[in-house]
Amino acid sequence: MEIHIVTDAAAGANAVADVFERTVRSAGASGAILGLATGSSPVPAYAELIRRHREEGLSFAGSRAFLLDEYVGLPLGHEQSYHRFIRENFTSSVDIDDAAVLSPDGAADDPAAEAAAYDRRITEAGGIDLQILGIGSNGHIAFNEPGSSLASRTRVIGLTRRTIADNARFFDRAEDVPVRALSQGLGTIREARSIVLTASGEGKAEAVAQLVEGAISARWPATSLQLHPDVTVVIDEAAATRLELADYYRYARFLETENPVVPHS
Repeated sequence: MEIHIVTDAAAGANAVADVFERTVRSAGASGAILGLATGSSPVPAYAELIRRHREEGLSFAGSRAFLLDEYVGLPLGHEQSYHRFIRENFTSSVDIDDAAVLSPDGAADDPAAEAAAYDRRITEAGGIDLQILGIGSNGHIAFNEPGSSLASRTRVIGLTRRTIADNARFFDRAEDVPVRALSQGLGTIREARSIVLTASGEGKAEAVAQLVEGAISARWPATSLQLHPDVTVVIDEAAATRLELADYYRYARFLETENPVVPHS
């Protein structure tokens, strides 16, 4: 797990976009298979990727994308659906084929069957090359709430009161927030070949500390990422405040710079 502690949101967006750009360019004409998260955490990185597309020619042509999750009960066009969110905040502003941007159908008559089918679609596509994640203040990734099995697959999940409260700001009324979601499972997420997780703010500091330095536990679902061989964590100084080894992570990053000079103690 590589830990990047950055100064601000702009630096974090650049760091995440760098990972995306390497993945997309290395895939070439065949296109990368991208796992896209919604919510506020990845938006600055999406904005930077849009800038690189428009100003530097970064192309997503040929790429495909799978969203992490969707609210149960919201049709695709609902203003708070993640199907709509990802288009408004990223994919409609780059040259990826809209038909190649897939998400679970929150309005499906049989949500459980839809979850299983969506999991199969990811596998049939060849799996995710790069998955971007945020992290909830209670340690959830996607909508895998505390108590989720570390081996879980895409499924229907009941949301905690804390998650519902955190998301209420996006709805007109708190009672409008869906209480269930379709979400990729922890086992599904870890099948991505590479993962980049981004977080900012002191409100995420405890979850970040558990993710990076805590014991692997269903209490903090994000800790399951410790089992993955290629995870990059990009956080700002506020989100890093509870990391006991923050100085080491900064030093390790320094050693990766060209011709580092380490002073003698």
